[in-house]
Amino acid sequence: MGLPANIANATSNVALLPGAAASAVSFRDELGPVAGLDWRLIAAVTFVSGLAGSLLLVATPARTFDVIVPWLVLYAFVLLAFGKRASDWLARRVSIGPKTLIVVQAMLGIYGGYFGGGVGLMMTGTYGLLAGLHPRNLFAPRTMMLAMANAAAAIVFVVAGMVVWWACVPMLVGSIAGGWAGAHVGKRLPHGVVRAWTLLVTGATAAVFFLRAYA
Repeated sequence: MGLPANIANATSNVALLPGAAASAVSFRDELGPVAGLDWRLIAAVTFVSGLAGSLLLVATPARTFDVIVPWLVLYAFVLLAFGKRASDWLARRVSIGPKTLIVVQAMLGIYGGYFGGGVGLMMTGTYGLLAGLHPRNLFAPRTMMLAMANAAAAIVFVVAGMVVWWACVPMLVGSIAGGWAGAHVGKRLPHGVVRAWTLLVTGATAAVFFLRAYA
């Protein structure tokens, strides 16, 4: 639509908030400890760090944002593709404690506030690597953390005047339906399908961003 990348990202972040909230409500019965940590603690860490990430985006020039994002999405793709083998290798050599996971979640929250659309993929890949969790087992906490990061970022982006409302409102309406329906479909999908689809989406997203930034 011709919007600068950072403005488009802020607008889509706000537009996706209701969808993320709808998905989180759909998965509320599946919420529980994540790698031994209470999900409420993880949600609080994600919200606070999401505020920091969104403030970072406000200060980032559009061109810098274009150059950084492809590498972040590629990181998610690599973790998703090789995370299980890497996780098993790490588990035989090191022990990942709760403090490490909280620090990691804070970094994911910053990422979520900075580039909201990718935080679910980043969390899936990173928790698969560090805690050996399968993508299907992360549906509920992932959608909750996405909602927390989006909520924090939405506050900052609206106050900073970075939301283009004529583009935001139609996506906002669609995200409510998509978030609710997607959660119900996701509950019924086998693990293999979830992993394959996530890899496809992540790989395609990385390729598009690299073409836009460097072609």
